[in-house]
Amino acid sequence: MNNGYQGILDAGADELIAISGDTVFGLNNYLGRLSLSYPVLSDSDFSVVDTYNVRDQSNPNQANPTAFIVDADGVIQWKDSGSRYGHRTTSSQIIDALNGL
Repeated sequence: MNNGYQGILDAGADELIAISGDTVFGLNNYLGRLSLSYPVLSDSDFSVVDTYNVRDQSNPNQANPTAFIVDADGVIQWKDSGSRYGHRTTSSQIIDALNGL
């Protein structure tokens, strides 16, 4: 996703924000090894996960991998959700969705 970040912004996104179920401590340890261009939010209490209803029902300690495009009014305009941990939305999919709005 990091490689496609600028393309996502160029396609009209105000920002790309990743959300992780890790604690701030765990997330900082992980992010210290990466060089990401976009912010990552720690959601260790799963409040955001639950707000967007993407908690994995078979493993409540993780979320289904999901990407959203949310407009300035907070309305979801597009969603891609996987039912397994390995599913990841690509930056190309997000760019195509942004271009289609």
